[in-house]
Amino acid sequence: MSGSLRNRVTLIGNLGQDPQIKTLDDGRKVAHFTLATNDGFKNADGQKIEEATWHNIVAWNGIAETASKFLKKGREVALEGRIVYRTFEDKKGVIKNVTEIVLNDFLFLRSPKEKAKEEKDE
Repeated sequence: MSGSLRNRVTLIGNLGQDPQIKTLDDGRKVAHFTLATNDGFKNADGQKIEEATWHNIVAWNGIAETASKFLKKGREVALEGRIVYRTFEDKKGVIKNVTEIVLNDFLFLRSPKEKAKEEKDE
């Protein structure tokens, strides 16, 4: 069983922003964006509560270029990637801990217009 363990995560949610792409000094491309996943539950009073969790997404090279071309704020997508935890020191010397999803692949789901139409029809 130990040989089959992998760091793999699949998320379905909506983009919180358009991917921001930049080219590093060594020529590699990197894109950053956020993804909101929603979860719902009923509280003790029976009221439905919706919670959003925000995820930081990082894409490299070819997938960064593809993401920056086709992914737009509000778009619903399914993402597959791996979780990365990293620590860095900011410009003020403060140590920061970051959790990111490094994107391996994505799949378009509904566009914001399709989603609005489905919700209207319900």
